[in-house]
Amino acid sequence: MAESNFFSEIFLFPLSGKIAPILATATETGAEPEMVLAGVLLSLVAIYIASKAGGEFFSWLNFPPVLGELVGGVVIGISALHLVIFPESGADSSSSVIINILEATAGLAPEAAGATLQAQSEVLDVLAELGVIILLFEIGLESNIRDLMQVGVQSLIVATVGVVLPFVGGTAGMMAIFHVSAVPAVFAGAALTATSIGITSRVLTEINRLNTQEGQIILGAAVIDDVMGIIILAVVASLAKTGEVDIINVVYLIISASVFLVGAILLGRFFNDGFVFFAEKFKTRGRAVIPALTIALFMAYIGTAIHLEAILGAFAAGLVLDNLDQKEVGRELEELIRPISDVIVPIFFVTVGTKTNLNVLNPAIPTNREGLVIAIFLIAVAIVGKVACGFSVFGLGPINRLAIGVGMVPRGEVGLVFASVGSASGALSPALDVAIILMVILTTFLAPPLLRVVFGKAEAETEEVPETSG
Repeated sequence: MAESNFFSEIFLFPLSGKIAPILATATETGAEPEMVLAGVLLSLVAIYIASKAGGEFFSWLNFPPVLGELVGGVVIGISALHLVIFPESGADSSSSVIINILEATAGLAPEAAGATLQAQSEVLDVLAELGVIILLFEIGLESNIRDLMQVGVQSLIVATVGVVLPFVGGTAGMMAIFHVSAVPAVFAGAALTATSIGITSRVLTEINRLNTQEGQIILGAAVIDDVMGIIILAVVASLAKTGEVDIINVVYLIISASVFLVGAILLGRFFNDGFVFFAEKFKTRGRAVIPALTIALFMAYIGTAIHLEAILGAFAAGLVLDNLDQKEVGRELEELIRPISDVIVPIFFVTVGTKTNLNVLNPAIPTNREGLVIAIFLIAVAIVGKVACGFSVFGLGPINRLAIGVGMVPRGEVGLVFASVGSASGALSPALDVAIILMVILTTFLAPPLLRVVFGKAEAETEEVPETSG
């Protein structure tokens, strides 16, 4: 017994203390920290198996591995095995396989199951958010700030056209064709404006197109699109809540986003010099990666604190440190970030898949039938509107404009945020809610293989060059 108490004091209690701030509310309602920890551990086992199995299978099929991670998430999520589920998907603890395992093997009390599932989901959400933060930091490190600035005007135009066309087309179509009232129609149009920078950037990296001219335009446009999306979401959310737009809040978001991104870029040179100076003085392990992650997390915090997004701060931090590849410490940093990314980033993509509820495709449910008809319209506008924005690029000579447009198609987690805010506000009918979710699902899953296809010809031409010259 004494040995057991010693183990608890040394291991269990410190671990419980670390997750206690996240679990405070749930603990008050009956969740046991040890059970939550056990549930998270089992969830991570399922997530990593799904990530690796899905990624390897889709890589074997010559598709981007990220698509396999998304599909792996669908398999273990609400649509199939119910291993990793989230309360916001409409599931309860009785349908969670992991909660049932905890009740059978770890002594989880049935009355604490609901609170444990809620707390477990919150922890996984935080880990997934950390995953996308690390992903965007890594993308920022691999990007070239000078290349991004060279295509800055093009990215701005692509982002603007990619926001305006789907928004106007979706809103007008919902009102004219489906006779939807103004507020829900605006919500539907707003959901069409989103672009998932996390999914697009991951695919571009996997197919070695991130640092091409097309890749940089897509990346820059996706960042700008994200900022525009935050502003649009603030507008439509206030419209749904009060019936009027909070102009002061909108102006604040525009100014804070501009100052934050531009300021980060302008201060990059000073950050670089200071980072190299201190990192080269450190002698212990992690001399490069710990300071770099500190900067990334702090800038992610600033992004959150000024009501933007944490991922924008992480991406800006990566851009700030993008010139370090000329230094030994910079090369060391890029090597050390990759394994961290390999461990934490799949949690984000698999989690997106687990929340994908394919039951919305079931035409036997009456609301789904109406939703499917609306979804067909929204999907068409979503794809055409974003693909068309790629053709707004001008003055760059031969460039794959179709690839730029396709790169802006996936809505991913950003689209789900729009859907959840609209649903929570009560502005969306069940049919429209289903239609938006379905649009998000299909654009998210279609974009990775389509990107591979539209870049395929360029890849083939690149591979043929050495053979011809040899």
